Amino acid sequence: MFDLRAWVEAHRWVVLGVLVGAALIGAGVFWTKTQAEPAPVVLSATVSAELVVDIGGEVARPGVYKLSTGARVEEALAAAGGITSDADINYIEKYLNRAMRLLDGQKIYIPRIDAENAQSSRLNAQLNINTASQKELEGLPGIGSERAGKIISNRPYQNISELLSKKIMGQKVYDQIKDQISVW
Repeated sequence: MFDLRAWVEAHRWVVLGVLVGAALIGAGVFWTKTQAEPAPVVLSATVSAELVVDIGGEVARPGVYKLSTGARVEEALAAAGGITSDADINYIEKYLNRAMRLLDGQKIYIPRIDAENAQSSRLNAQLNINTASQKELEGLPGIGSERAGKIISNRPYQNISELLSKKIMGQKVYDQIKDQISVW
């Protein structure tokens, strides 16, 4: 009968060499498989070097414009031929950031100076009773320091008629100031 133990002892260096070689080959194959380049990822959306914006209102040529990515509002206005003489300059100075970067699909609207905007400007000039200071409230007709303090301590208000319902003032004083105040 074949004595395996005796054969292994007689050829131990050969057996050891074969086992080490097999381990090294296995490690090499494993390392090669794990280091392989991953398959490229295909994106369904393509990255564009341009964006599209809609410019309307008081510009020379309202419309949809293609601009380069990273363009700013000022560039969009220039593409539309600039603002017209009927544009509401106060609105532009207060609310339009001409240095802001544009976003794809953004809408820019330049309002006209007209009665609607005049009404809006008048409302913006009203005193907000939810944020006005004691001194600002005292500047209203019929409002002294005590009544201004009551207005402040009963904040917030959802509408100006709450000055009557919360008994902050009477109808006569309310009628005098109702067109000069707002809650926003």
